[in-house]
Amino acid sequence: MEHHRTTNAANRLDRLPISKFHKTTLLAVAFAYFFEFADINTFAITAPVVREQWGAEVNDIAYVTSTSFVGMFIGAVVAGGLADRLGRKRTLTWTTLWFTLWSFACVFAWDLWSLGVFRVLTSAGLSAMTVVAVVYISELFPSAKRGKYQAYAIVIGICGTPATNLVASAVVPMADWSWRLVYLWGTLGVFFLLFVRKLEESPQWLEARGRHAEAEAALTRIEASAAAEHGPLPEARQPRPRGPVVRRGLGMLKDRKFLYPTILLSVLWITQTIGFFGYSSWAPTLLAAEGVSVEDSIFYVALTTVGAPLGSFLAAMVTDRFERKWCLVVFGLVIAASGLLYGLTFTPVLIVVFGFLVNLFERGYTALAYAYAPELFDTNGRSLGTSIAYGLGRLSNAAGPLMIAGIYNGVGYEAVFMFIAGSWTVGAVVLALFGPATRRQRLAADAGEQREARSAPASS
Repeated sequence: MEHHRTTNAANRLDRLPISKFHKTTLLAVAFAYFFEFADINTFAITAPVVREQWGAEVNDIAYVTSTSFVGMFIGAVVAGGLADRLGRKRTLTWTTLWFTLWSFACVFAWDLWSLGVFRVLTSAGLSAMTVVAVVYISELFPSAKRGKYQAYAIVIGICGTPATNLVASAVVPMADWSWRLVYLWGTLGVFFLLFVRKLEESPQWLEARGRHAEAEAALTRIEASAAAEHGPLPEARQPRPRGPVVRRGLGMLKDRKFLYPTILLSVLWITQTIGFFGYSSWAPTLLAAEGVSVEDSIFYVALTTVGAPLGSFLAAMVTDRFERKWCLVVFGLVIAASGLLYGLTFTPVLIVVFGFLVNLFERGYTALAYAYAPELFDTNGRSLGTSIAYGLGRLSNAAGPLMIAGIYNGVGYEAVFMFIAGSWTVGAVVLALFGPATRRQRLAADAGEQREARSAPASS
């Protein structure tokens, strides 16, 4: 009976070698990420053309961009709650379908107002999917390796950004209406459905919900597939006695253990969002406004985004090897410096070089943060805490574009990039002073697994 009260999911998953099951899960999440990254920049890319065709002002573009981030906040928080209630796998599927459906609707937008509404609904799905995917990987991969695989998912997913920029630079000039094809490309995420049957629900979530029989069944299938590939598995460590179960839902905000990391991560995501989207959403529009041709500005920005996959790959190399907190601090300060230099130069080569560095380290930063954030919570609070912090980051950018438009119109181009560099610096300093370290805990879990493996007889 005692055995059945806990399925020991975390320890059983921690001892597994990386097998075909993990790789399939990784590929599915990376596929969803690919179209998320493809879709998130589509409005920024089509904005200059849409402005010309519909006679829109820079401020109109700023309002659409801002309301998209309100959509992202709502999507993230709703999805965080749903993933705790309905499960990680089911919520991941529904949120992916949601964003592909509304991206398809964007193809048929008839004015800036309709395009704005469809973009808000698309954006809600994009951030909803991201939050659930981050938690899903965190709960299915062994703790000693999850950072690396979180980053690998983004290495593949991030290719969606340059791919979309290249698709856009090919199709946008073709005809007056051809910018609509950029949104059609974003709908290909619907093919995520092909992966769904091969995915498992998170055993840690099932266990936390008291659904022990289902958790046991999922764990047995995952273990059988690993054993078939790698031979007999070591014994899992025995579960530690669990403390009192915290209340679910927003009641958890009263719990300091939940509230502290939520506030800290909110600062991390707010500074990251304003810092990155301030840069990526505005770079093409501001370059064009400063006299660089629309075609050239799209091309320069496409070249700089080549740095993005390399940044996630760099994160994969360092994330499990060093303390994640300090990696985040260093990456944040490098982005601040590169972003500032980007704003102070008009030489095409330097625009591309500094833009490349911003993309490289920013995507590394995101991959590190995706691995770091879920580690600060337990299973009960993980999805909601991650989603509130991520959602507040996105919500902050409802004000971000308006502030940047104000700074640009009031003070000028260089001041925008000083503001962006300041945002990254604040995030790095707060994390350095207040961020908990997580590496010792991961190493302890891994060392414990290896010790148990050496002392216990093999079992399958």
